[in-house]
Amino acid sequence: MTHYLKALCLLFLLSACEDTNSKKVYKPKSSGNINDLSVVVDNDLWESSVGETIRSTIGAPLYGLPQDEPQLTLRQIPTAVFTGFVKNTRLVLKVKKGVAAATKFYKDPYASPQQMVTVSGMNNQEITDQFIIHQDKIVKTFKSLEIQEKQRRSKKTLYNSTALTDPLGINIQFSSLYRIAKQTENFFWIRRDIKTGTVNLLVYTLPFEDAITKEALAKRVITVRDSIGKQYIQGPLDGSYMTTETAYTPFFGETKVANRTSFETKSIWQVKDAFMSGPFINYWIEDKVNNRYLIAEGFVFAPSVGKRDYIFELEAIIRSITIKQ
Repeated sequence: MTHYLKALCLLFLLSACEDTNSKKVYKPKSSGNINDLSVVVDNDLWESSVGETIRSTIGAPLYGLPQDEPQLTLRQIPTAVFTGFVKNTRLVLKVKKGVAAATKFYKDPYASPQQMVTVSGMNNQEITDQFIIHQDKIVKTFKSLEIQEKQRRSKKTLYNSTALTDPLGINIQFSSLYRIAKQTENFFWIRRDIKTGTVNLLVYTLPFEDAITKEALAKRVITVRDSIGKQYIQGPLDGSYMTTETAYTPFFGETKVANRTSFETKSIWQVKDAFMSGPFINYWIEDKVNNRYLIAEGFVFAPSVGKRDYIFELEAIIRSITIKQ
């Protein structure tokens, strides 16, 4: 009798395992260029106020670039065409008319990794309202997956960054295409050459200030980065160096980097009298445990070409930072 019960238990367990395995559905690997968004919407809606709203919200220009470039590249696909391998694109935005107004988020519906957002409404106005209300969350959701994808691709050929990480007490991941151009005890300038210029990353530390307002910190960010430029980032002319472009209003905001409160700045840098300029992103990461700010800045010099993807690459590198305990 005991053996009979054991056999029944074993049979039950095997059956349960088979049921669990049968529920696993294979999903193909997603595809697509970084920051490319497939917008599944029929032509009549794309050419209406709905399409205009999508282009002005989800496809709005990315702040902090010298020329307008969309934060996401939109590729319209009629609903009838969205089938087969086309469903495997990594970022998908579907628009539905004639159903209740809603904005819904789906992870890996057809492929992996994949993010799909559906926006619906009974009429054009309801759909437009959904985009206006939820545009920030939609863009943030898509961008989060793209940061992860960019980091995943970079891991294929990582630079051995111990010369940087050990002195600063951090971990950071970037491609072996980069090299350390300049370093001191707690300042590092990492750079990679591109066809039209350079992509650059600065990492350094400053003492932490506990009681400082956001307004005062915003001013200090500009003052410090200009002093760093004068000390380390010299221009081609005698006495020239990188400074912050005063004619462009910087963006200031709060975010999380290395799971810590961080102060984010986006604007334009320049080298006076040398006709050199470009975008930069700057993060002051609060490292209260070590009583310091860890500062990471990315800047791009790439005349006559788009700069969005280079700035995005630098942001992905910065967001890979973790602070050693």
